[in-house]
Amino acid sequence: MPPDSRLAIVVNPDLPLGLLANTVGAIGIGLGARLPWLGNRPLTDLEGRIIDDSSILPVPILAAAPDVIQALMLKAMPRGDDSALVVFPAFSRALHDYREYEALLPDKRLAEEAIDGLGLCGPAKWVKSLTGSLRLLR
Repeated sequence: MPPDSRLAIVVNPDLPLGLLANTVGAIGIGLGARLPWLGNRPLTDLEGRIIDDSSILPVPILAAAPDVIQALMLKAMPRGDDSALVVFPAFSRALHDYREYEALLPDKRLAEEAIDGLGLCGPAKWVKSLTGSLRLLR
């Protein structure tokens, strides 16, 4: 784990609960895939039962309106090699095949799309500078 790292997931609090949970879950998977050091360790209990660990960092879920999330996404670009930026555009929710999303994205302008959520992980100073004014999701 790089020293002094921080993680945050920011979502639109007006999403219905199921969509909110789906957004957070999808972003979490993207962060873990981009930065495998966030987890990916087997842990064993006293009786030898092996499980996979969860995040080694706290995962605050923050709330922001879609326009704030979009502005945050644009400020986070470009990011360093030691950082992750995972974006969940609203249009992707209507797609049920990742290949379709992958094919459509090159024709989209993310700056003009509604963004339901995003995940950030990287140097604490970078993440704090982007999310420090946001409130926890309640």
